Amino acid sequence: MQRNMRFAVGSLALLVLAGCGRAPEAAEPVEPGRAATAVDPLDEPGLLARGEYLAVTSGCNDCHSPGYAESGGRTPREQWLLGTPIGWNGPWGTTYAANLRLKVQGMDEASWLDYTATLHTRPPMPDFGVRAMSEEDRRALFRFIRSLGPGGEPAPAYLPPGRQPPLPFVRWHLPAPAAAAPAPG
Repeated sequence: MQRNMRFAVGSLALLVLAGCGRAPEAAEPVEPGRAATAVDPLDEPGLLARGEYLAVTSGCNDCHSPGYAESGGRTPREQWLLGTPIGWNGPWGTTYAANLRLKVQGMDEASWLDYTATLHTRPPMPDFGVRAMSEEDRRALFRFIRSLGPGGEPAPAYLPPGRQPPLPFVRWHLPAPAAAAPAPG
């Protein structure tokens, strides 16, 4: 216990000394009467790298990039986030993964941040995951998608329940609710 405590105190001391040894960062002068603007914690290359990382690890490419999931992630970057014609059919109707590269072309960053903060879509899109992202992560995604440039065609339009989608589509059969068991007597 005493050895662990000495190690923890020693480690803390090294961290404090390392922090004290850093030169303070120079602040940009602010004109009188003008408020200083916040600086992004990441520079543009950092935001682009973060956005690419999120597109890969958050599953964006899995649905929004043609052939990405099927190829084990070996789809060329030029084909990322173009949307796909594969429909997702279930009790909600048929939905299609949007062409995000075209979607962001019609938005500025503030619009994207508002849109993604309140995103509500139909299945199977995990919109709750996008809403849970930090503003910085959603900004990084926007900048990365924007950096890919426009491309491809818009995704097919949503089809309401009861309409037969054209091939290809994935049909989700949900089990019927089980009959309630009689209450014990």
